[in-house]
Amino acid sequence: MESLPATRRVPVPSDQHYKGDHIPLVVSRETGDIVPESHQADPLVRPDKIEATPFAKSWAHFVAGGIGGMTAAALTAPLDVLKTRLQSDFYQAQLRASRQSHVGVPLNPIRAAWYHFSETGQILSAVYRQEGPRALFKGLGPNLVGVVPARSINFFTYGNGKRLIAKYFNNGQEGTWVHLSAGVLAGIVTSTATNPIWMVKTRLQLDKNVAAESGGVTRRQYQNSYDCIRQILRNEGLRGLYKGMSASYLGVAESTLQWVLYERMKTALALREEKIVQSGRQKTWWDHAVNWTGNAGAAGGAKLVAAVLTYPHEVARTRLRQAPMDGGKPKYTGLIQCFKLVFKEEGMAGLYGGMTPHMLRTVPSAAIMFGMYEAILRLLGTPS
Repeated sequence: MESLPATRRVPVPSDQHYKGDHIPLVVSRETGDIVPESHQADPLVRPDKIEATPFAKSWAHFVAGGIGGMTAAALTAPLDVLKTRLQSDFYQAQLRASRQSHVGVPLNPIRAAWYHFSETGQILSAVYRQEGPRALFKGLGPNLVGVVPARSINFFTYGNGKRLIAKYFNNGQEGTWVHLSAGVLAGIVTSTATNPIWMVKTRLQLDKNVAAESGGVTRRQYQNSYDCIRQILRNEGLRGLYKGMSASYLGVAESTLQWVLYERMKTALALREEKIVQSGRQKTWWDHAVNWTGNAGAAGGAKLVAAVLTYPHEVARTRLRQAPMDGGKPKYTGLIQCFKLVFKEEGMAGLYGGMTPHMLRTVPSAAIMFGMYEAILRLLGTPS
């Protein structure tokens, strides 16, 4: 029987050492070759081939999502205030009164669209004129407090959910149903964890400066975020902080649809990049522009489609979070009741109140947020 060759351990040369390389190679004394059967003789792992651990990836997604969401929220805060007010029944009543003067005046689609944009601009101007510039950023504090954990949780849950679902249920391969499942999971977790924050934000935004409109007869109901939480707990109980939860869960459809569309668009961009590499041609300035801004454009486009298809839930969520009426009884008591009442009193237009500023805010907000998210992941060297 042939005997195994004697072996000896040799250290790795200093110029071949990388972080974590502490295991010596096993070399045959007879031939001088590395023994292939030994697990210690695995070829050196190049730093650019080291795959990030799941924890490292999660950390990067968590941070990138939070920073992206915070930046987008700060830049689009005035439009968020305007959208919330246009979704409330108080401002819808004002708009209906204003529209009475246009009854009988035929409006073609172009004039109607222009009138709608003009109406939106007039309300934004009125808020600035009557309540001051600070009113345009009312609710930004709790909004930022909510956006950072919400986006961090959402990206963290989606990224890890996508990885785990693909690994254990789809042989490690991503697919549309994997993205769909991960999007639903991320939406439910995020909505449940952050609903009280959005509740306070909505109340503060709807708490208009009545003194300016009533000649100082009445004052604001909430002084700040803490006072808003205190009054909600005292008057409505702990359940008051979770009003609008059913509409938030309905809104999971929007976020899920956005994720699926975004992933599909990213795949198309990746295929485009691959074809350019395979062709061997030199990239033009347009190719570089698409490479850096394509994901942001995909995010904005995905958000536009998803928001248009699922917008009524935004109105229902805002109505359900409104402060109770003078008698202490809420006007809207449930999701179905809210939809029926809004449609009965205001028609289909009521279910799409505030859609113009919503689109003006959410589409660039999504582009900014996902653009920042992808850029930070690149800086951290983590694949998206």
